[in-house]
Order: sequence, then structure tokens, then C-alpha cells
Amino acid sequence: MATTVNRSQPARRKNAKKQRDAWTYLGWMFMVLLLVFTIVPMAWMIITSLKGQFAALQYPPQWYPHDPTLEQYRLLLSPSSETGRVFLRYMFNSIWVSSATTLVGVAVAVPAAYAFSRFRFPGRKLLFYSVLLRNMFPAVIFLMPLFLMMRNLRLVETHWSLIITYLTFGLPLSIWLLKGFYDNIPPQLEQAARIDGASRFKAFLLIVMPLSSPGIIATAIYSFIVAWNEYVYALTFVRKEEMLTLPVGLQRFFTEYATNWPGLMAASFIMSVPVVVMFLVLQKYFVRALTEGAVKS
Repeated sequence: MATTVNRSQPARRKNAKKQRDAWTYLGWMFMVLLLVFTIVPMAWMIITSLKGQFAALQYPPQWYPHDPTLEQYRLLLSPSSETGRVFLRYMFNSIWVSSATTLVGVAVAVPAAYAFSRFRFPGRKLLFYSVLLRNMFPAVIFLMPLFLMMRNLRLVETHWSLIITYLTFGLPLSIWLLKGFYDNIPPQLEQAARIDGASRFKAFLLIVMPLSSPGIIATAIYSFIVAWNEYVYALTFVRKEEMLTLPVGLQRFFTEYATNWPGLMAASFIMSVPVVVMFLVLQKYFVRALTEGAVKS
């Protein structure tokens, strides 16, 4: 009987190893499919941006440009051309709106998350979950109420209408991310600093802020990306040509007035570069902030 049991154990281990190997192969196949799904559109965008206008409209399409050219990039990034001046103005508007949204969002989310994490006051949990309640609804639902509010505040046709609106999108998740980070920082560190004579604000500034820097960076990345890519509210609140941001500006310039597909692809690629580079450089902080927030809330 013992011999039979001993012989069956290696067989079970072998079968378990085969199952693990099968799941590993399936996982790799799934990852490869996701990678192809992500890379192919970006590759086609770059290929089209390097073509001439005639080559971009050819059928069947050219899968690689026979005579690649950087003419579209030169036009878009040259302040001496009309196309370049318009595109650079759109880019400056997007940088200004996204940067201001990020700075204000971080400045509000940091003390709010710290208060939810460290202070105990009546209605704390209700208030915290009510902040997150905003993200349960699609953003377009709030389009008309926010437009009426901005019109009453005389902020329509200004970038501040977009900045304030984007804060309503980004702040709930930013506060949630940072609260999870502060929950995992031992309060004994602050208590030790206060015993040594530091005020609460000084202890927060010198102890908590450096330890929570990954969460603050992740919050900044999230706020910037939300503001940089937003289209519907930018189309509704701002109509003046000189005030448009990149998502709306590209649609106006390349689809209403021309069908310059290589130019559109080049502009779209330039628009995606800041976000991609920012995420690649700072992705470890973003992932760490997400995992820290999931551990304890």
C-alpha cells in the first residue's frame, strides 16, 4: 500500500507541473496579444505620419513608407509656419491647463487625504465615501450642471472653467490614493517628531511628505493625464480658437478644414509623447501608490 502511494505522488506532481506550464503558456499568449493590440495602432500612426499625402490615401495601403519624410513634424513644430503657430498654441494651452490642474489637485488632495487618514471626526467615513461617490457616474452626466455653474460664475470661454472641472474628476481618486499611503505610514513617527519639539505641520512636512512622495507623484500623473486627454468638456466650455486645447484643436484643424492624414497622425503622435514619457519614467511610483492604497483603507 505504501509503495502505491509513493508511486502516485510523483505522478500527481508531474500533472500539477503540466497544468502550471499550460497556464504559463496561456498567460504569455494573452500578454503577447495585449502587446500587439497596444503597439499596432501606435506603429500605424507613426508610419502614416512619415508618408506623403498621396501615399497615405493609397489603396491597398502601404504598410511601410517607400519615401519617408519628416515634413509634417517640421511644419507642426516650426513657429514660422501658420500650421506650426496654431499647433504650438494648442499645445501651450494644454500644457497650461494640465499643469495647473495637477498643481491645484495635488495641493488640495494632500491635506484632504491626510485629514481623512489621521483625524477622527463625526461623519468622517460618510464624507470620505461621498467624495468617492462622484466617480460612480459617467463624466458626461455632469456636463450641463457644470456648464450652467461655469456660466453663472462667468468662467465659460476661460481655461479656469476646464481646470475647476477637471479637479472634480481627479480629486476623488487622488484623495483615495493618498489616504491609502498615509494609512501605511506609522503615526509613531510623527509622535516622535512632536516629542522632539516639532509642530504637527512641521512633522507632516519633514516626516510624512518624503515618505508619501510616491503617492504624490502618482496623484500628479493621474491628474495630468486626465486633463491632457479630456475632450468633451474642452469642446463645450471653450470655443474661441486661441483658447482651444490639443484634443479639440486637432479635430478643428485637421478634420473641419483639411484632410491631411499624415499631419493628423504626426500631431497625434506628438500629443501622446509627453504622457507616454511621463508614465514610463514614473510608472513605479504609480504602481506602488495603487498597491499601497489597496492594502489598507
